Amino acid sequence: MEISLRQSNWNLVLATFMLLSAAACATSPSHEGIGEPPVSIPSGVQEDRSVLAGEWDYEEDAVVTLTLDEQGNGTYPWKGGRFETHSLTDHTWQGRWIQRDNDREGGFIVQLSPDYSNGEGRWWYTRIESNLTPTQKGGTFHLTKKSSATNDTASNR
Repeated sequence: MEISLRQSNWNLVLATFMLLSAAACATSPSHEGIGEPPVSIPSGVQEDRSVLAGEWDYEEDAVVTLTLDEQGNGTYPWKGGRFETHSLTDHTWQGRWIQRDNDREGGFIVQLSPDYSNGEGRWWYTRIESNLTPTQKGGTFHLTKKSSATNDTASNR
C-alpha cells in the first residue's frame, strides 16, 4: 500500500510539473514597461529598403532633415545623430538611433504610408550615457519624404 501511495504521489508531482511547463512555454514574455514597445511579428517578406533613400523631414517640435542611403542608414544634424535601419516589413520600418554628442541611443518604429511618402513614428531610449535601463519616456514624430522633383527644382535655382 505504501509503495502504491508513493507511486501515486510521484505521478501527481510529474503531472503538475508537466502542466506548469507547458503553460510557461505557451506564454510569451512581455517587453512592455521596460522602455521598448513590443516588437511586431512581420507577416511578409522584407521590403526593398531603397524606398527609404533620400532626404526626410523629421517633425517633433522642430523639423530636422534625415539623409538616408539605399539601406535606410544615415545621419541627421541634431547632436551628431545617426539612423540605422534594422527592418522594413509591411510598411513598418524599425531600427535604432544614436546621438554621439549627448551619448544617447534608442529604438524607433515608423508606420509608413502605402506610397512610402510619409509616416507616423515612435522612439524610445535604450541607453543614456552609462545607464542601460533609462526610465525617461520617448516620443512620437512624423516623417515626410522630400520629393526628388522638389529637390531638382530647388537645385536649379
